[in-house]
Amino acid sequence: MQNSSAPSAGLVWSRAFPGRLDQAAHARRFVRFLLEDTPCADDAELIVSELAGNALRHTRSGTEGGSFLVEVTLARPPGTPGVRERGGYVGVLISVHDDGGGGVPRLLDHGTPPGAENGRGLAIVTALATRVGFQGAPTLGHTVWVYVRTTSA
Repeated sequence: MQNSSAPSAGLVWSRAFPGRLDQAAHARRFVRFLLEDTPCADDAELIVSELAGNALRHTRSGTEGGSFLVEVTLARPPGTPGVRERGGYVGVLISVHDDGGGGVPRLLDHGTPPGAENGRGLAIVTALATRVGFQGAPTLGHTVWVYVRTTSA
């Protein structure tokens, strides 16, 4: 049974990227292209940059033959039978799936010391997000997801 107050999926795009550091820039452009006319395009680009970078640095995605998958879902208001234009959407769900390995994503760990060169990215992601989470395991891979509300509807 679907919760009638929850947004439902509208449009969904996904793209797999080879596990090379230069592919994070391609992932950013992919998300920018999809969301360029939404109010969350800048935030979404920053979010996917951080999540793709983490997948490449901290999992098997960044090793020879590795890859990561980016999925972007526009959510529409509950009860909307069909949306013909992007203006009818209330949020975007951004997911990045990695190849596993490493530890568990630390989405809510804000213990990075001031002045540290690394470790603030996920804190920024959680600050931009309405909701965040992950699923998976080091053996199978993780999917880190971030939901950003685009309207008050």
